[in-house]
Amino acid sequence: MLQLPKPEQKLKKPLASVTEAYEYCRQITAKYSKTFYLGSLLMPKEKRRAIWAIYVWCRRTDELVDGPDANLTTPETLAIWEQNLESIFAGNPLEDPDVALVDALARFPQIDIAPFRDMIAGQRMDLYRSRYETFEELYLYCYRVAGTVGLMSSSVLGVEPIISIPPWGNSQTEGVPREEALALGIANQLTNILRDVGEDAARGRIYLPLEDLQLFNYSEEDLNNHVIDERWRALMSFQIQRARKYYQQAEKGISVLSRDSRWPVWSALMLYQGILDAIESNDYDVFTKRAFVPISRKMLYLPISWLRAQAL
Repeated sequence: MLQLPKPEQKLKKPLASVTEAYEYCRQITAKYSKTFYLGSLLMPKEKRRAIWAIYVWCRRTDELVDGPDANLTTPETLAIWEQNLESIFAGNPLEDPDVALVDALARFPQIDIAPFRDMIAGQRMDLYRSRYETFEELYLYCYRVAGTVGLMSSSVLGVEPIISIPPWGNSQTEGVPREEALALGIANQLTNILRDVGEDAARGRIYLPLEDLQLFNYSEEDLNNHVIDERWRALMSFQIQRARKYYQQAEKGISVLSRDSRWPVWSALMLYQGILDAIESNDYDVFTKRAFVPISRKMLYLPISWLRAQAL
């Protein structure tokens, strides 16, 4: 269980150095999100370290409701976690990983606290909800637990500074592609949901919208019994097409990003979208087969994503 020291508490041992904290974040990112980590390695050092720090904070937040001791998490736990977040943004780290995030916030002061707060709100939803009737309801959850990651990351990735100079002399710059950043986060979370249907059902959670199950005449009992038939294949195909639409929307914002961020984002997008291809290749069996992108295909995606980053 994650320890949640209150902001006013003093730690008995000295915190890790900035270098040590970033190395810890790198190791955690590499261990638990290989696809995300591979994309981050294509970034400049300062950006990739900030991305690792953000990822680890997000993972620790998720672990509060999905980790081995999640049954001990209460609304008060999340309230304390949010107080700790306020402390981090005030420049006061409480635990070793916080040291890296505090440093990242200093290097990228445009990072806003709002998406971090929204992610905690998403974890609160997991405390009392295990079903979503409509996609509109699920979208709010996806925004809070994953769309927020897109917003956090986009502040690090940056945009090309000067796009044009109009006759009146003020340089025009493109802002962070907020809608596209959100779309990538939503697409990633929908992909996670489809990949992890079996695992989530075993924990009593169904993230597929219930209205979609009804549309394809597929019941919760069918899901719990791991029934794979034409109804299930049609349902999963429908969900995959929805996720791909969000990936397509996300692609439109990549050309606005800083040049040194385009290749990593294209790579991460293609690698994560490849999980959908793997689900299809497994004949939609997400109950007994883990959908993943093999190393050989990941290596194939890298030059393709590089070419897209140059051309688009």
